[in-house]
Amino acid sequence: MIQLAVLVDRGHRELPIRADYVGKNIPTSRKEVISVKLEEFDGEDLVNIFENH
Repeated sequence: MIQLAVLVDRGHRELPIRADYVGKNIPTSRKEVISVKLEEFDGEDLVNIFENH
């Protein structure tokens, strides 16, 4: 069995699959982009939402 884990679930479904484990649900528009930084790699834990132009 394959299970899917995501840090951020935006709610957009293009395929008939969903994450089994979700860190945070953040509804966004399709024009928005989420950037995730992790302490272990980036020196800080941070989630940003940007408007994609």
